[in-house]
Amino acid sequence: MLTKTLTTSIVAGSILAATAATAEELSLADFSPPTHFVVEQVYTPFADSIAAATGDEVTVRLYMGGELGPGPAEQYNRVVDGVADLAFSLPGYTASNFPTTLLAELPGVITAETGTAAIQANLDMLAQEYRRVQLVGLWNNAPNLLLMADTPVDSIDDLEGLNIRVPSRNAGLVVQAWGANPVSMPAPGIYNAMQTGVIDGAMIDATTLNAFRLAEVTNYITHGMDTTISLFYLIMNRDVFADLSEEHQAAILEAGHQASLDGSAAWLAVAESALAQFAATEGRQVIELSPEEADRFNAASGPVVEQIIADADAEGLQASAYVAALQGY
Repeated sequence: MLTKTLTTSIVAGSILAATAATAEELSLADFSPPTHFVVEQVYTPFADSIAAATGDEVTVRLYMGGELGPGPAEQYNRVVDGVADLAFSLPGYTASNFPTTLLAELPGVITAETGTAAIQANLDMLAQEYRRVQLVGLWNNAPNLLLMADTPVDSIDDLEGLNIRVPSRNAGLVVQAWGANPVSMPAPGIYNAMQTGVIDGAMIDATTLNAFRLAEVTNYITHGMDTTISLFYLIMNRDVFADLSEEHQAAILEAGHQASLDGSAAWLAVAESALAQFAATEGRQVIELSPEEADRFNAASGPVVEQIIADADAEGLQASAYVAALQGY
């Protein structure tokens, strides 16, 4: 009886060991705080979907707040180098790697409501830019606004000479066309920079009012002009992905597609709520530009958008074709 019990225990232990050996826990790195809405609204269903589709043979563990290393701009390299299996970031932080991808952020190329669906329908046109990693998810956020510390912006003239944080090179060119000085800076650095006067304001979406506590250092928000719409990606180490079975790869890509749709919907809903909350706060002001002033902003940025697309075409990219595909979706 004792021998039989020992044998049963050994067999059971062997099965558990074999299961553990074949299980894969994927690390997902994000620089956002652990309280960010992305955890509940995007990552949890993403991880649950993968676990369910693979019978828990592939799971996802989150590392929020830069736990796997500081610096949002380093997220791409963390995946390439295998420090993280998966990572969230903005392609604008390493813009030279994603010139075609970033055309979608230009004013007038996509809408906040349909942009992600259009991007997902044309992922094949971006394959070259993600050759060093596996693209898992790609979605747009809410439109970027002008969050200002102490200077209300009712007119394009009010921006003259001000230092405005931008999320990417393209956004910087737009802000420059509006007369301001673009300052490249990841989202986590904005709070301190606005509080200390290093920057006068930031071009960023309204979700950051709560997610990065920017409502505490923002007194005015301006919107109404055609503006940039930032993108977010979820990428995976190419070798880790290749080592998975085709079934598990498919599960990750399907979950990533849904995460893209979930992410876009979450950002839009949270941005709308955060902007309304800000507008209702005593001492804070949301400024909607008059049609005439909005036209002035758009007239200034329009030629910049055309030039960026033309320059990308001249560099051998299918820029015009990609923009047309997104706009025609």
